[in-house]
Amino acid sequence: MEADIFEYHKEECSVDTESFQGERRKLIQPTSLKDPKLEKLKEALVDWINGTLKPEHIVVQSLEEDLYDGLVLHHLLSRLANVHLPVEDIALTIAAQTHKLEIVLEELDKRLGLQDSSQIKWNTKLIHNKDLLATVHLLVAMARRFQRELDLPSNVKVEVVTVEVSSSGIKSTVQTEVLTEDNNTGSDSSSSTEREDPIEQLLKLEAHKVNTVKKAILHFVNQNMSTVGLQVTDMDKQFADGVILLLLIGQLEGFFIPLCEFSLTPVNHSEMLHNVTLALDLLNDVGLHLSSVNPQGCCCHHEGLVCTVQEAQREMRGDT
Repeated sequence: MEADIFEYHKEECSVDTESFQGERRKLIQPTSLKDPKLEKLKEALVDWINGTLKPEHIVVQSLEEDLYDGLVLHHLLSRLANVHLPVEDIALTIAAQTHKLEIVLEELDKRLGLQDSSQIKWNTKLIHNKDLLATVHLLVAMARRFQRELDLPSNVKVEVVTVEVSSSGIKSTVQTEVLTEDNNTGSDSSSSTEREDPIEQLLKLEAHKVNTVKKAILHFVNQNMSTVGLQVTDMDKQFADGVILLLLIGQLEGFFIPLCEFSLTPVNHSEMLHNVTLALDLLNDVGLHLSSVNPQGCCCHHEGLVCTVQEAQREMRGDT
């Protein structure tokens, strides 16, 4: 079998798959992003920041877009805690911004009494990458510490997808994360209630976040396909015909699929559909039931990704 038939412009679509090894990423569900409670919390935090920094003529409009460079956080720390750090006021380069954020966040963590890193839900990379979840967690913690009388919306929760990539596969879970506590309960926390099969919800995220998930899946696929000399560079194109999916199933489940059973180089929709149908039948035979996935969807849309991630999760759990 010629390996190069599976390489689609590798030089144009290179991915640093090693960067995903051991990484955990948390993404807010699209439905939660539209939650009125979250919107009110964001508005309250923006109003609080603008009120605090009004004497300095600093105006914030977006929590994601206006806090990533460290300027606003630096000025908040200065006014709320009377702390003056030896950092430049305006950082223009990425290196300068991340350096400034490191210094500001280190001081903030001390002022917030968070010496245990497991309690910290933000870091320099997350804030600089405009991560809304981390930014809100940080601002709520600052408000609770420096201005306890501030009336923030209570009992604000969001659904969060956590994607974790390891050498053995991809694990994704959904959990409820608390941003502000109920007035009648204790402090902010995360619910440990996990839900099954969050992949469909993952693929409803914004385009750039879906691409992040795809890269993580790509890393897992290429780890397993490298033993047969194959590489996947385009998830949408290379999974649509069912060939890679069949070979991946064989690799993960430890069996050989006779070449006479499927088309190795399908040239029309009928052959692609046959391959995908066979792949779904094999997954069903090994106990992975995907009732919501149909062969037509795998050929035309994202459902091939669902099959892949489900198989990755199965491999990671060691199901038999």
